Amino acid sequence: MQSDIETGQPQYLTTKEVAELLRIRERKVYDMVAAEEIPHRRMTGKLLFPRTEILAWIGEPEAMTVARPAVLTGSHDPLLDWALRESVAGLSTLWTGSAEGLDRFAAREAALTGLHLPDDDGWNIGAVAARGLRDAVMIGWARRSRGLILSPGLETRVSGLADLKGRRLVQRQAGAGAQVLLDRLLAEAALTHADFATETGIARTETDAATAIAAGEADAALGLEAVARQFNLPFLPLTQERFDLLICRRAYFEPPVQKLLSFARGEALRAKATAMAGYDLEGMFEVRWLSP
Repeated sequence: MQSDIETGQPQYLTTKEVAELLRIRERKVYDMVAAEEIPHRRMTGKLLFPRTEILAWIGEPEAMTVARPAVLTGSHDPLLDWALRESVAGLSTLWTGSAEGLDRFAAREAALTGLHLPDDDGWNIGAVAARGLRDAVMIGWARRSRGLILSPGLETRVSGLADLKGRRLVQRQAGAGAQVLLDRLLAEAALTHADFATETGIARTETDAATAIAAGEADAALGLEAVARQFNLPFLPLTQERFDLLICRRAYFEPPVQKLLSFARGEALRAKATAMAGYDLEGMFEVRWLSP
């Protein structure tokens, strides 16, 4: 194991640094010292706290105390994308799809990730719980109407996936929530990807999928009602899915995430969701899963 000197980390923390780490007032730190409740040293009249002992005392691996980058990764949601811009929260985005977003979150490469992974009995909870994550909370963002976005004229000829056999069906990247759901729906309909033309390339966001149809490069995609409306494309609803946000508990209280969530509680976001269509915000911010 590397020493604090080798890693460039301070061997001792100040009272202020310990208070920030524990998210308490400095006065409380002094009270804990007086009660001998926290590891500490007095050196030349100064109160210091051995870094490694403090980390062991709070029962957290050292990596857990390092701030994550202010990045939102995972699945793309148009309403969330809009809220990020309007709130000026200061979060960078990396739309990778749900599965890769979960991987990046587990690797501490992002402060939060968007998910819509179908489980056997719902959405997201099984996939998240299976990762053994710590210090994370998953909150609801929205229920979304998902179905088939169609090229103009197909709406009178398509009532399900089977009616699209032989046509150009947009593919999403492996691990994207939409692709995972598409695989399930195809299996339920006794279909495979070989039943469709899939040479149109990979769409990495909900908007990319609709753009391919609007440009005449594809005939259909498993997409969101909100995006179909945006592009004035026919839409056939198939299911209601849950889109959740998995957030590092430390990052949850940091300014970028708090700024986003504060904006999302306002009327502007609800008005936008209504205008976009296909969103149900009941249960927004509800705690859906909490790690140890």
